[in-house]
This record gives sequence, structure tokens and C-alpha cells, in this order.
Amino acid sequence: MTTDDVDPRLRTALDGVLDPELRRPVTELGMIPSATLEDGTARVTVLLTVSGCPLRSTIESDLTAALREVPDVTDVTVDVGVMTPAQRQELQERLGHHRSNPFADPHTLTRVHAVTSGKGGVGKSSVTVNLAAALAAMGRTVGIVDADIHGFSVPGLLGITQSPTRVGDMILPPVVEVPEDVDRRPEDSAAGAGHRSRGVIKVISIGMFVDPSQPVAWRGPMLHRAVEQFLTDVHFGDLDHLLLDLPPGTGDIAISVGQLLPRSGVVVVSTPQHAAVSVAQRSGTLAEQTEQRVTGVVENMSAMVMPDGTRMEVFGSGGGETIARSLTERLGYDVPLLGSVPLDVTVREASDRGVPAVWANPDSPAATALWDVARALDGQGRGLAGKSLGITPTS
Repeated sequence: MTTDDVDPRLRTALDGVLDPELRRPVTELGMIPSATLEDGTARVTVLLTVSGCPLRSTIESDLTAALREVPDVTDVTVDVGVMTPAQRQELQERLGHHRSNPFADPHTLTRVHAVTSGKGGVGKSSVTVNLAAALAAMGRTVGIVDADIHGFSVPGLLGITQSPTRVGDMILPPVVEVPEDVDRRPEDSAAGAGHRSRGVIKVISIGMFVDPSQPVAWRGPMLHRAVEQFLTDVHFGDLDHLLLDLPPGTGDIAISVGQLLPRSGVVVVSTPQHAAVSVAQRSGTLAEQTEQRVTGVVENMSAMVMPDGTRMEVFGSGGGETIARSLTERLGYDVPLLGSVPLDVTVREASDRGVPAVWANPDSPAATALWDVARALDGQGRGLAGKSLGITPTS
């Protein structure tokens, strides 16, 4: 596919239109075979990746809006077609998509975080979604794999109703954009030399493929295969962070993630109460067997902030510190307490609306604590020592 038939007067505007799923210019993806400008009418042909593309209207409106900004354009006509199988194959080659797990590559620069807990009901999925949302608001490109196959909840927490798009053997995950009024990018990336674009969240979940009212009655081998396909068939593109929302405990999926992503970090989520603390320690200790490293501990529902500013410790106190100290002693390296997130009704209210609390109420007590945890995760370096830069020196 080429764009040789694109009028030079329209090219710059078209170069600025991104495919909403792939987040790359439609011209770069070979989606614009022709675009002409005659008597004030811009006529552009766009090739969708598949028939019935769920974001067709978004692509059409983005093209129309971009071309209307071109001088001398008074009208815009968008003709829609569909890629041939050969063109879709060429697209996969352009994207460099192969049925392999890019996050297992020792040279990957994506920071992988497996979010786990010892027991259910501690808010692990809510923490995962809010950390991803905070990182995206900081300008990062973030992926979420909802690996809790039996108890998936991530699509609902982010308000996702769109299904993934399948292009050959490649799956394009739904994309959630950061609201324009939520922007926590550092000054040097938002307006300085970096000129970084706004972050996004790309999400995959078994809940996008099955009837949400029906149970997923799968056993070990099928669970492993599902997680493996999420990592190999889904085209996330270049990510700064990948978060996996694991089911509670130390069962099949936790072991599979350790095997598929042996260099991933583990974030242990727990409430302060004793029952949650004791089992959370086991969840963190599993990393010792799977060659993962525990990144830190998040104490969720640590206390409820009352209207007068006092704190009510509904689930007790000190559990997060106890887990962090115990894992530090057991594993032989520092496992920090990344943060204590207070019990906050705004988190539940925002989750029910399908909006992360860090976006809906960014200055609430819980959101403030989650922002701090996200910054801590983002601040953990991705060292380049020992990694190939793909550069061959010349004499």
C-alpha cells in the first residue's frame, strides 16, 4: 500500500490523523490510498482494517475535521473501503507484529507489573485500573491484561463496551483515552523538549469475548492458553507499562504469569486486617519460585477519612508494613510499602460509573495515595545496561 495518490496540500493534515486503535498515523499505516483536492472539495479514500470496524465513525469524523482545517478546503467527502487480505498482511508487517510474547524479551523496555493479592475482596482490580489510569495521565502508554479469567472486572471499571478488532491473527485491544481535563504529565514532557503525546490505556479481557452473565468454567491448561494468547496475539504496540490484574491466590494463572513473564515485577495488594495479611505474604513469596521480583506492597482500604479529618481504621492498621517487612526478610531484598490507600467512597462511586477515581476525583484522599504509588512505579528505572541498542558502530 502506498500514499502516492495523496495531494501534497492534504498530506500534512492526514499525517496528523491517528488510527484510534493503533495510535499511529493513518497515512503511515497505508490506510489512505488516495486524497484529492479539486474546486474546494477534499475527497479522501480510507481503507478500514476490517468490515464492520467499530470505530469507523471516529475515523471518518477525525479525517473530516483535519481536512476542514486545510486552506481552500470548503467541503470534505470520505469514501470508505476495506483492506484486502494481502493489505492486512502488509499492515501486520508494517507493525512488526509476530505471534510471540514481546514482554518476555530480556531487552524489552516495557515495565511489567503483575498485581496480585492473597485473597479476594481487597480491591486489587480497582488498584490496578487506577494505577494504569494515573500512569496514562502522566503521559505513559499503558496496557492492562485482565488475567482474572474467572472474575474479570476491568472492562466495567473502565467503562469499556467496545469489542477488540481481529485483523488476521492479530487482535487490536480497545483503547481508553485520558480525559482532557486530567493531565499530570511532567512539564518537560507536556510542553518541553520531549513533546510527549497524551497517554492511553489499551485493555484486553476475556470479558470482551464471552457473555458477562455466564461463568467461565475453565481449568488449568485453558487458563494458561488464555493468558498466553493475550500476550502473543494482542498487538499492544510500544508500551511504557503493562499491568496484569491477577486472580487472588497462588493458583494456575499466577504460576503461568511467572512462567510467561519471569522478569515481571509483583505488586502485592492487601487490606490491613490480619486475615488478608497472612495470605498476602504467601502471594508475594510465590515470586521467589517464579523468578519474579516483588516491587512493593500496596495497603488498600487502610482507613476511612471522616468529615472532621479524623481517620477510622475499619480494617485495622499496620498490615501493609507487616507484609513489606516480612517479605523483605524472606526474599533478602528491600520490599517497600508503596502506599496506603484510605477507604474512600469516591473510589466506589467512580468505579460504578466506569471511571477511575484518579480521573474522576484526582485530589481525593484515595486518589492522592494512588497517584503516589503510580509515581513510585514509574520512577523505577528501566536500565539500559546490557541491553542491545540495535546500533552497529562504524570505523
